[in-house]
Amino acid sequence: GYGKFIISMSYELSKREGKPGSPEKPLSDLGKISYRSYWTHVLLMFLSEQTAKDNIQIKGLCEMTGIKAEDIISTLQSLNMIKCWKGQHVVFVKRDIINDYLKQKKRIRQCNSQCLTWIPHAQRK
Repeated sequence: GYGKFIISMSYELSKREGKPGSPEKPLSDLGKISYRSYWTHVLLMFLSEQTAKDNIQIKGLCEMTGIKAEDIISTLQSLNMIKCWKGQHVVFVKRDIINDYLKQKKRIRQCNSQCLTWIPHAQRK
């Protein structure tokens, strides 16, 4: 319902500020489920639009989604879509996982960034 809408709005604000965000920790059990579900949805939808030629990096995912690296890494680990190579985390896109998720046709209410009129304090004149 509206919980994920509020989560998505907070990440839209984070993107506006240019600072990846994360929920205040520790999260309740229900909070973990809600955020993990949101992160999974956003990451899999984003990855579904990428091609094999795209060089997907954690930093780029942070910038595009507003989600902090640690949350992206833990979500991708839960999906078994991240590997460690030479001491670095590498996104390992598994098309079958993405396709299975897309088949579920899950939809969540997300904040439309074009409808936000908020300007970060640092950018105000």
